[in-house]
Amino acid sequence: MSIGTHVNINTAPRSISIFGSTGSIGCNTLDVIDHLGGRDAFSIAAISGRGNIDLLAKQARDCEAALAVTADDSRYRDLKDALSGSGIEAAAGPSALVEAAERDVDCVMAGIVGMAGLAPTLAAARRGADIALANKECLVSAGSLFHREMDTGGGRLLPVDSEHNAIQQVFDSNQRDSVERIILTASGGPFRGLSLDEMRQVTPARAAAHPNWDMGLKISIDSASMFNKALEMIEAMHLFALRPEQIEVIIHPQSIIHSMVGYSDGSVLAQLGTPDMRTAIGYALTYPRRPHLPVERLNFAELARLDFEAPDETRFPPLRLARLAMEGGGQLGAILNGAKEVVLEAFIEERIGFLEMAEIVETVMDRMGPGETPTDIQSIYDADRDARRHAGEQIAARAR
Repeated sequence: MSIGTHVNINTAPRSISIFGSTGSIGCNTLDVIDHLGGRDAFSIAAISGRGNIDLLAKQARDCEAALAVTADDSRYRDLKDALSGSGIEAAAGPSALVEAAERDVDCVMAGIVGMAGLAPTLAAARRGADIALANKECLVSAGSLFHREMDTGGGRLLPVDSEHNAIQQVFDSNQRDSVERIILTASGGPFRGLSLDEMRQVTPARAAAHPNWDMGLKISIDSASMFNKALEMIEAMHLFALRPEQIEVIIHPQSIIHSMVGYSDGSVLAQLGTPDMRTAIGYALTYPRRPHLPVERLNFAELARLDFEAPDETRFPPLRLARLAMEGGGQLGAILNGAKEVVLEAFIEERIGFLEMAEIVETVMDRMGPGETPTDIQSIYDADRDARRHAGEQIAARAR
């Protein structure tokens, strides 16, 4: 048996549920689990997806999951038929996702994109599972509430976003007072050298082509516009209990340094690695151990150079909107995120331009204001709904 083919993480397999298993995070998670020993190392309690029923059913059969859930109520029969004869339980709908999240497991991979992942992740946190968090909305829209549920359950929060995972690896929690700043790196996407006029002409197809990372359509466009980095700034503030002014962003085109932490003695600690989500996923699944993972190793002689430049908030205004949300507090995180999801869809459908996305989100934030800090999930849903409605109105007005 080759090194790394099997890792005895515990004396018994660790139980895990994977939400969003058919997406990029979910597929990479299953790949990491297979490399770490598969069913000998992990027992899959539940997996979930949405529209790709064939893939969801195949994954459930391959990993011998106890339960497979589609978020789409109307696809229940399709999933049940696809799992016929396997002995795997099928379920469908948002309530089924929450029920699956409440199952007694050691770890939950929270990989559902968007607000759809909020309720099941909160349920898993409240029950006490360790949360491998790849869903930004839990902290961006519901930071205080999410931390309250984590405190109630007593599980560990393990970030899976490469930037936050990198910070966790070099963040000295025992000397929190010595942390001066964190520096989130951003590739700058495919448009960092374009003028404003050129960016106004960007098409969805061009925005979806990320230079370094293999991601889905929406995440790639979020990265190209820097909305993804804006959400990561807010997420980092909540995740590491920092002040807004302690969070910096630097453009780093090679995506080799995934983020850095600056300390009071002038030291800056960085986590480096090739752009491969399996590194962060493996770290989260096996923390605090470091198993062998099948990722490309850095060759510093071939790398030769690492470049950095300050981000231009004129061409990438979501970074400025993130600071407004962090400083304003209240519901602004949920408002920014809700409006962003609507303008992203409108851009993909070519109803608005690339730069109009940030313009509309800022208008919605100004119109709604901070409001009160959300104390329950319904208040978060209300802020999200209102933000989406206002964004839709702005999009419609521009089409006239």
